[in-house]
Amino acid sequence: MSDGPDAERLKHIIRNAQEGRKDFIHIFSFEEIDISKKSNSNPLREFIDEFKKILPELLGLKLSADDEFLVGYAPTSSPVDRDDDQKWIVLAITPIDFALSGLRQVQKVLIILIFGLVGASVMATIYLARDLARPLEKLRDYALAVNDLDSPNKVPISLRIREFNQLAIALESMVYRLKRWANQLEVTSKEAQVANQLKSEFLANISHELRTPLNGIIGSIQLIDDGFCDTKEEEKEFLKQANDSAIHLLGIIDDILDIRRIDSETLSIYLQDVNIGKLLHETIDSFREYIKQKSLLLKLNIPEQVIIVNADQEKLKQVFENVISNAIKFTEKGSINICLIQEYNNFIVAENTNNLSDNYGGKENRVLVKIEDTGIGINPEQQDKLFQPFVMVDGTKTRKFGGNGLGLAISRGLMEMMNGSIHLYSEGVDQGTTVDIIMPIKKQQDIQTEMQLNS
Repeated sequence: MSDGPDAERLKHIIRNAQEGRKDFIHIFSFEEIDISKKSNSNPLREFIDEFKKILPELLGLKLSADDEFLVGYAPTSSPVDRDDDQKWIVLAITPIDFALSGLRQVQKVLIILIFGLVGASVMATIYLARDLARPLEKLRDYALAVNDLDSPNKVPISLRIREFNQLAIALESMVYRLKRWANQLEVTSKEAQVANQLKSEFLANISHELRTPLNGIIGSIQLIDDGFCDTKEEEKEFLKQANDSAIHLLGIIDDILDIRRIDSETLSIYLQDVNIGKLLHETIDSFREYIKQKSLLLKLNIPEQVIIVNADQEKLKQVFENVISNAIKFTEKGSINICLIQEYNNFIVAENTNNLSDNYGGKENRVLVKIEDTGIGINPEQQDKLFQPFVMVDGTKTRKFGGNGLGLAISRGLMEMMNGSIHLYSEGVDQGTTVDIIMPIKKQQDIQTEMQLNS
């Protein structure tokens, strides 16, 4: 075969493949082989062996040691001869570089795709990083603005990412709680400052109030002891002054103890049937000399009808004394007007009197004690402060009138304990003051029943 036409044709095919020509398909045949005589022979195997013999001869053409070829072949029956013993071989050969040229294009495409994907990933990362950073920056700005409690900024909740919205809602809830606690702390701090200021003012006032009667007691006794009294009557006069000062001092101490018991709810009261008109007359009579000394006009409007209330007589009298004493003390000129009204519809009623026992009827079955004066009055914005312990509004002006600032606070506490209420009204400074004391009236049928039982 090495010298036959098939060998020449095989060389020609290899040359064409080496030159890069790929438009040739060559079909050639081996010499006839008698299969029956060579039952152990294999035509395909013989072809391979022959092909291996030809290749070394081709190396002397234009082949180099680096040349590589891709060869494909397949045996087939002869298309021109029906003899099955005649076999043809279909052979295809091409340089390996040409065979892999398509893969190089694929390689280029893959490289381009890889770089494209890397670039797209970088761009997507930058874009997503901006989207992630922007809501975080908004939340950061909001958190920094929280330092100012009055800041109008609201937490951003229209974010694209659900988790950031949930974080914003949680942050808003936390800020709300912090602001509420801060406000409570601020209120508590202010209350503590006010309480501390009131305590300081009270200590200053009470020290003055205690010193005055003590000086009176000590001075009177010392005068008697030093023998400056010429007569027994003069000694009795000094002793009376000392006794009055001691009683006044005892009253101050009792007020301090009363306000302490009221705050701790340990003050005992004894409720009983009280003729409020009679009790009011008795209280007024004890102040007539004081009113006369100040040249004030006293106007009374107290009906003769017996009006019974359920109260602690001593405590109710103490309330009357506190209010009437203040009215006289803070009125330099003018009048004191005291009224007792059984039925009324146009007065403010304290909230704690809305749930009174059925024994006292409805709101129309109550009694009002109205005490009006033409004194110094008070700013409407400061009226509620007067019912706080140790408070004397505008102390620089009222300091000359004395007092420990406990009277109205004690009166309110006592009235609440007796199911009543007390209210103060003033249109302003130098406009006078009105104090309303409200008590529930006991039903007439209950009074008659008790009288029958007692009889």
